[in-house]
Amino acid sequence: MARVLIPLPDHDFDVTEVSVPWKLLRDAGHDVVFATETGGFAPAADQRLIAGVIFGQLGAAKEALAFYASLHKDASFNSPKSWEKVDVSHYDALLLPGGHAPRMRQYLANETLHQQVSRFWALDRPVAAICHGVIVLARSIDQSTGRSVIAQTRTTCLPKYMERSAYALTAWKLGRYYRTYPTYVEDEVRAVLQAPGRQFEVGPRTLTRRGSATDDTGAFVVEDGRYVSARWPGDAYLFARRLIERLAELPRTSGSLRS
Repeated sequence: MARVLIPLPDHDFDVTEVSVPWKLLRDAGHDVVFATETGGFAPAADQRLIAGVIFGQLGAAKEALAFYASLHKDASFNSPKSWEKVDVSHYDALLLPGGHAPRMRQYLANETLHQQVSRFWALDRPVAAICHGVIVLARSIDQSTGRSVIAQTRTTCLPKYMERSAYALTAWKLGRYYRTYPTYVEDEVRAVLQAPGRQFEVGPRTLTRRGSATDDTGAFVVEDGRYVSARWPGDAYLFARRLIERLAELPRTSGSLRS
């Protein structure tokens, strides 16, 4: 059994990008530990994704919502650790979910979290990031190089065309809800890569087709050694399965796999 650390903001994380990996990791026998900025109380997902973003549409799928309901019974979710007090060396993998609503900035821009992520990256253990979660890696600095920890890594993230399309469809009603920052996620991630034309992968163009528990046809992930990245909630199942594969490859003497 591996121990997987999932940092979260207090509010506005993506329902699917947290609940689906959590469910698949737990079903595979792994221990999932949550952490928030101060710890101690359960965080909350983006409520629009639960109720439906606009006219009841564009929200999380029913299965992801069911997983999220189950997540509220999880002891670690209800009493998360604090980012600052976590000893990252005690974990076998790090998973960085996304979310686009305004209060995600607490997580995306936090220097303490960036430092902890940099420490974990240096351990050379599995790291997985999806959607806006890749921004956390982009902003986490490798102290030996002074550059982002993913500067020389192949990756994906929320593609610009997806972010732009979601904003265009909803801005008349929700303003900048789908634009977390003035800079597009893809542009920020590309900016930290040494060779963005070679390292960044957009994936197949889609706006509606999603992967599922039984069908990965509509999903896309990028794998570069121990690192797994994905674009959006529609990739969550494949993303989680690829991380689980990385965990299966861990030597039995590393991390919490010590028996």
